Amino acid sequence: MTTTGTRPCVEHLDRGPLSKAEMAALVARDIPDGAYVNLGIGQPTLVADHLAPGSGVVLHTENGMLGMGPAAVGDEVDSDLTNAGKVPVTELPGASYFHHADSFAMMRGGHLDVCVLGAFQVSASGDLANWHTGAAGAIPAVGGAMDLAIGAKQVLVMMTLFAKDGSPKLVPTCTYPLTGVGCVDRVYTDVAVFEVGAGGAVVTETFGVSLDELRARLDVPLGGAPG
Repeated sequence: MTTTGTRPCVEHLDRGPLSKAEMAALVARDIPDGAYVNLGIGQPTLVADHLAPGSGVVLHTENGMLGMGPAAVGDEVDSDLTNAGKVPVTELPGASYFHHADSFAMMRGGHLDVCVLGAFQVSASGDLANWHTGAAGAIPAVGGAMDLAIGAKQVLVMMTLFAKDGSPKLVPTCTYPLTGVGCVDRVYTDVAVFEVGAGGAVVTETFGVSLDELRARLDVPLGGAPG
């Protein structure tokens, strides 16, 4: 991967930025059939609602469940059946439950194919910062993020590209405390999808903005070419 390569970038200029649901659907599209997957707290949990029936994807929860289904609604809600973010969920046939320690053993032992995490910042080289901004009064929430970032075979990040103050979250170097170094493979945002790693950041798709507009707004050299 190079930051100056000519890998085609698909520009969707006939629409606006992606909604959270559309971002989740995009992530779900790229998860391989039959993969064992952990969805981080927050936006990543929406991915469960967009996995194709029959895909064979097995969702793992940090609090001790394999075979999680989509979010529970109406009469499906059971207060004892939640994901790690305390959101009521459903169970699929064959679902199983286990001790919290066993769940972390799966995470740390390399048994997860994919994890999807939120982030405050991701560097072009794939460093991840998603547990603390350093802001006064902020509550650090590392949870199992470090275990997932290092233990999963592929790490996908789902986030908005710009913070509320307009500052980019895809950066040359993370300024927030790191969760993991060089662990992120792909970043899904509301306006673009990026491949990141040792070779830098490459844009594969844009939504509502052009590749040139992204280059003007980010301090990160971006590979890719309109295709």
